[in-house]
Amino acid sequence: MLSSLVVRALPCWSRAIILAFLLGTATAQATDIATYHNDNFRSGQNLQETILTPANVNSSMFGKLFSVSVDTTIDAQPLILSSLSIGGVNHDVLYAVTEGDTVYAFDADSGAALWQVSVLNSGETPSDTRNCSQITPEIGVTSTPVIDRHSGPHGTIYVVAMSKDSAGNYYQRLHALDLTTGAEEFGGPVTVQAQYPGNGENSMNGYVIFDPKQYAERAGLLLLNGAIYTAWTSHCDDQPYTGWLIGYNEHTLAQTSVLNVTPNGSEGAIWQAGDGLAADASGNIYFLDANGTFDTTLNAQGFPNMGDYGNAIVKVSTTNQQLAVADYFNMYNTVSESDADEDLGSGGILLLPPLEDSSGTSQNLAIGAGKDSNIYIVNRNNLGKFNPNNDNAIYQQISGALSGGEWSMPAYYHGDVYFGPSGNNLLQFRFSKARLSNSPTSRSAASFTYPGSTPSVSANGSNDGIVWAIEHTNTSVLHAYNAQSLATELYNSNQASGGRDQFGSASHFGTPAIINGKVYVGTTTGVAVFGLLSGK
Repeated sequence: MLSSLVVRALPCWSRAIILAFLLGTATAQATDIATYHNDNFRSGQNLQETILTPANVNSSMFGKLFSVSVDTTIDAQPLILSSLSIGGVNHDVLYAVTEGDTVYAFDADSGAALWQVSVLNSGETPSDTRNCSQITPEIGVTSTPVIDRHSGPHGTIYVVAMSKDSAGNYYQRLHALDLTTGAEEFGGPVTVQAQYPGNGENSMNGYVIFDPKQYAERAGLLLLNGAIYTAWTSHCDDQPYTGWLIGYNEHTLAQTSVLNVTPNGSEGAIWQAGDGLAADASGNIYFLDANGTFDTTLNAQGFPNMGDYGNAIVKVSTTNQQLAVADYFNMYNTVSESDADEDLGSGGILLLPPLEDSSGTSQNLAIGAGKDSNIYIVNRNNLGKFNPNNDNAIYQQISGALSGGEWSMPAYYHGDVYFGPSGNNLLQFRFSKARLSNSPTSRSAASFTYPGSTPSVSANGSNDGIVWAIEHTNTSVLHAYNAQSLATELYNSNQASGGRDQFGSASHFGTPAIINGKVYVGTTTGVAVFGLLSGK
């Protein structure tokens, strides 16, 4: 094992990689993708990919290996665990969830089925679409689950599922399933019920009431300090609805805390294109809230006087697992943006590693974008709050940088940020002295139709970086680019003759997962798995 003196003497990126390795060794864990976009920063990067490189990711050496079939559409990102014992045999395990309310475990290398379970109660079916075309053909498990290998006897996967019964009652439930069998744990599932002080939409006797039929859990689940956090969006913009965060103890499934971010108003849902709530090492949660009520009258501390945070970047503290707004940012024209449905909520937020500015000061930043085409970068220690005249308090804003708007989230790698805006190219921006370039440093030749694309990155430390992105055409396309410049496309799934690598339609907000030399893509019929071809 390396001494602490040797580690401190290495460059920053080397220290980070080695420390991550040492932490992994201490917990006897191999590389996993156990949460949306790889980590709670939602970076989208796997820095331990030693098999796939720019030299071998090409149509002669790389392609589709196989697909696994499921009962209906997968909207969540696939999750993958390395070296998990099931039935006395070690497997790399692929977990997939569907809108049919089914959870699957497959061998990640062969596609062999290991187990599958329905999370429907007796006599129930998945929900209908609630007269909204955004989640189809039915609504079951929409969001990316989260996994804790150390919870329960064999590890646990946490899943939120929507269903309805024959009497027309709708349910939202949190399930905790054994990783090796799919069996329910901790006395689950638990039915999601909530109320919060306020007089906003769907309120009664001074409390806003959570109505399960009005919501979908689309944002990826967050596991943070022993709690599972859920975030809720509406079906289209069908009122009444407000903005909910609800937390549960991961070991008992008891509800720990509830926060409503528009309790005295309306709307303010948490969409994020399926992207997960983000969290920092201090236990703060970050997200982008959608169009909704914002109180332009502020209290003495600069917060909305009625507690309504529509169309905001929101920071939420979780001290003692209790949710409370700690800080926020709203643009000066937030009311007109909400009125025009030109809000932040279509995109997801990314937390950045510490970046050193021109004075040598380390900056802790977050970055996100929505429908107005602007990139917003905030200081996590001071988001900027609200000024009706200008946005001067924000750390950095790049206006009009993402023509077409953002219905996805960026990925980060080695000082670069990659965005996939709707109807635009995949765009690379670069940080220098903790400031982002005002224009892209490179772009892909391909243009990505609505909803754009959420990229992911694979690399071996600071070497062999590859940016992966899905093009959502009728026959979807998996693209791979050199992370140094998106002008260099390494591979796409249309290149091989005879349609060898085509895989049908990717999930609406599909995000590729890259691990152990393979790329996993959720589709409307299953999961397509790519890797090095036999003998290559």
